[in-house]
Amino acid sequence: MSKPQIISDKNKKSLRIKNLLIKKIEVNQFTKSNLIIVIGGDGFMLQTLKKNKNSKKQFYGINSGNYGFLMNIFSSKNIIKNLKKANMISISPLEMTVKNKNNKSKKSLAINEVSVLRQSRQAASLSIKHGSRQIIKNLVSDGVLVSTPAGSTAYNLSVHGPILSLNSKKLSISPISPFRPRRWRGKIVSYKSKIIIKNLNPKKRPISAVADNIEVRNAKDISVKTKQNIKFNLMYDKNRSLQNKIKIEQLRRETS
Repeated sequence: MSKPQIISDKNKKSLRIKNLLIKKIEVNQFTKSNLIIVIGGDGFMLQTLKKNKNSKKQFYGINSGNYGFLMNIFSSKNIIKNLKKANMISISPLEMTVKNKNNKSKKSLAINEVSVLRQSRQAASLSIKHGSRQIIKNLVSDGVLVSTPAGSTAYNLSVHGPILSLNSKKLSISPISPFRPRRWRGKIVSYKSKIIIKNLNPKKRPISAVADNIEVRNAKDISVKTKQNIKFNLMYDKNRSLQNKIKIEQLRRETS
């Protein structure tokens, strides 16, 4: 069997970890051909996953950035043992389809969330449907976002959206600074749902649609659904799983 693939961003810390890891793998003769080790931050991990969307490989992240929610903590002493004993979880991304004011369509994947944001000083005016069912006829706000369970502790948490368990099979729809109706706090729907967001006034109130870090400006119609035929296999150290991290964030919210 061949050795795992190691990729890193250009951060000095990342490159230092990469060189050390190469030596550790050589000395310990660690082999796992279906493993990609990703060294960097959450943003670099998201980029890597999307580039390998058709791959069935496993991804083990090592954090060299700031928060690193999707990543593992690097331990020079225990790294080989951690790689051998890591547990796998599979997550499916969202697929965002956007039609702009010129009726041109673009599709993008999002692992954390799809956010729809006002593009000018004017608040957005949005209609939101869940399949054929109307959720809200006219949301006047800074925007709205649709979050996966994996992304529910990211931007979604910052706008006071709910934290979702990884096995919940749910998506969260959360408003961003709602002005009207002011008391609307969003909705939790099935992960099988197709969510349709329409800009009610594209000329006066332009919006942009963002899938993680891919932005489409002057959006008119946006649809969001789980891309169930794509699975990203993420590897986590024992007792430091993504689900455990989500639980910790939930406890922090409840006790803050």
